[in-house]
Amino acid sequence: MSTLYRGGFVYSPIDPFANAMVVYDATGTIAWIGGDDAAAVHGDAVDRVVELDGALVTPAFVDAHAHLSQTGAGLRGVDVATTRSAAEALSRIEDAARRQQGRPVYAPNWDERLWAERRPVTGAELDRATYGGVVYSPRVDGHSAVISSALAAAAGARDLPGWEGDGLVTREAHHAAREAFNQAVTPAQRRADIDLALRTAAAAGIGLVHENGGPVVSSADDFADVLAAGEGGDVPQTMGYWAELAADEQQARDLAALHGARGLAGDLNVDGSIGSRTAHLRDDYADAAGHTGNAYLTVAQVRDHVAACSLAGLQAGFHVIGDAGVDTVVEGFEAAAALVGAPEVARSRHRLEHLEMVDRSAIERLVALGVGASVQPAFDALWGGPDAMYAARLGAGRVVGDAPMNPFASMLAAGMTVALGSDTPVTPFAPWEAVRACIEHHDERQRISARSAFLAHTRGGWRAAGLDDRGYLDLGLPATFAVWKVGDLVVQAPDDRIQTWSTDPRSGTPGLPDLSPGAPAPECLRTVVRGRTVFDAGAFTP
Repeated sequence: MSTLYRGGFVYSPIDPFANAMVVYDATGTIAWIGGDDAAAVHGDAVDRVVELDGALVTPAFVDAHAHLSQTGAGLRGVDVATTRSAAEALSRIEDAARRQQGRPVYAPNWDERLWAERRPVTGAELDRATYGGVVYSPRVDGHSAVISSALAAAAGARDLPGWEGDGLVTREAHHAAREAFNQAVTPAQRRADIDLALRTAAAAGIGLVHENGGPVVSSADDFADVLAAGEGGDVPQTMGYWAELAADEQQARDLAALHGARGLAGDLNVDGSIGSRTAHLRDDYADAAGHTGNAYLTVAQVRDHVAACSLAGLQAGFHVIGDAGVDTVVEGFEAAAALVGAPEVARSRHRLEHLEMVDRSAIERLVALGVGASVQPAFDALWGGPDAMYAARLGAGRVVGDAPMNPFASMLAAGMTVALGSDTPVTPFAPWEAVRACIEHHDERQRISARSAFLAHTRGGWRAAGLDDRGYLDLGLPATFAVWKVGDLVVQAPDDRIQTWSTDPRSGTPGLPDLSPGAPAPECLRTVVRGRTVFDAGAFTP
């Protein structure tokens, strides 16, 4: 079987003016890309023809940082992210507890800065709202939570570091509460949550998801279910990073083989988050004098893990956000290079997650060792600028100063591999909005072009996994792509004049949609992964 797509735009490096593409369904590969005139030759030879009617065909997006079962659970859980007061959140939690008739309640993604009370709910309030039920309610960044008394008792959270009082937990207390709550989720429900998350990703034009699992953030069974789901063929692909330290080469090999992990990386936490005041800072938090956050790993632990993974030929990596956390990571990588050699470290193409408070010197030192970054532009869109959460926690001077937050332009200028993701359920699957956030970065010095951001969200996701021959549309490559209904679209004419297919193109990026402020995001009409349709909005005649 083969399918001809024609009458649109095909975003491909082999033909900037392509309007059509042929896919071999049996092999799941691209057989031909070209113009509509040449496509007429293929019309009688293919089994199906899809009339694109001006739609845009692009490589499918890659989400380089996700937690799929938690995302699915959040989609079916209590929506407190859109509430504007603690009272409203508690009312929704109470309604859910009544509907669920005593079953555990999951209420993620609250942000006390958006609530009228400017404080989290308390454990006692959760107890009253649910008549003593089990409630797990993590903050939007996932590094703190409020839990009910029943969950605190089941997890033993009150006796662990990170018990902040009246249900608020961080650190070990939070980890124990999350694990106790997850144990109540049945395998069937977990697999359903993963499927829901992947189908949501497919509807957003995503063809590959990097799962971030580990003994603290999820479980071995959860991780295995995610990898199995991605191989089923009817949802986006998945690849997984397992967050567990290795002391030597053999342990690194054994851990990766046991879990089927692409690397021992992801949410292997060097520190926490800025919103929960657990990211490790050089100086005090502006709104918490005397507090510099949490340091979860030492330079020696980073060194030994990176050395072990490098010798094993595996990707190592860490979650790191604060500037002191970045210091630990950079020193650890350089110490590993001193142990096993810089070429050995660079060969494995290690990666860091988030990397928000990194200065130019640290970027250059990391690039010298081949380290890439998996970043989340939505973080800057939500919390960046002089008046939002980052400024409240850190002080405006540290957000817009000489070492700005989320320095995407500096990373790319230094030659760093950059991949974009959502960290869902922290932020939702919304790849075009991530591209827009890069264009509209709060710090003008760190803005990048739509093309650079798009490449980071497609080809960059594959490169961050050590694969350089994926993430674009070319002959013989897997047919993993998305079809989009777009408004304004800019194309380059052969004589270098700019021509448009609509009224007011403003992105200035040939072949990509208008993503200027206020412009509607493209609508996904179909997502295809390795030749198989995993999402279809019903826009095309069968």
